[in-house]
Amino acid sequence: MTRIAGIAGSLRQQSFNRGLLRAAADLAPAGTSIDIVSIDKIPLYNADKEEAVGIPASVERMKEMIASSDGLLLVTPEYNNGIPGVFKNAIDWASRPASDIPRIFYGRPVAVIGASPGGFGTILAQNGWLPVLRTLRTRPWLEGRLLVSRAGSAFDEEGDLVHEEVRAQLKDFITGFAASISGRA
Repeated sequence: MTRIAGIAGSLRQQSFNRGLLRAAADLAPAGTSIDIVSIDKIPLYNADKEEAVGIPASVERMKEMIASSDGLLLVTPEYNNGIPGVFKNAIDWASRPASDIPRIFYGRPVAVIGASPGGFGTILAQNGWLPVLRTLRTRPWLEGRLLVSRAGSAFDEEGDLVHEEVRAQLKDFITGFAASISGRA
């Protein structure tokens, strides 16, 4: 069984990216599971608080889900042509303490997808993740790209992905990422 930890970088319950992550979990191929990791309760990073009270329980849960996975799927919104602050904050917390970075990130296969109401999808946010992933010494999967543009027409009012062509593209993307993790590609 290939286990992928999936994180959506939005706090909105019915966000396009949460819907995209749910759809990815539903469309994962046989032998692959996508475990959804929440960033809802992760506080803003503050080194003083880290020193005083340690790593918050919500961060420890996220770190353990990533560490126990075979790969990581980042589902990123794009805010002001970049990575959302809450999403970057969560990954920054996951890199604390620095001595834990190898256990959580080194060599871990990572794929990045995203949905946006704009016409270019999340191309700039996805590109913005590359220096972060390089710094954490992950293994970015660059064989596929999924940019859901004009997402308002691809999702329903509950935030569920209903556009059949996008669902097919997502299924192909997740199948390819899972195959690359397991060595079937």
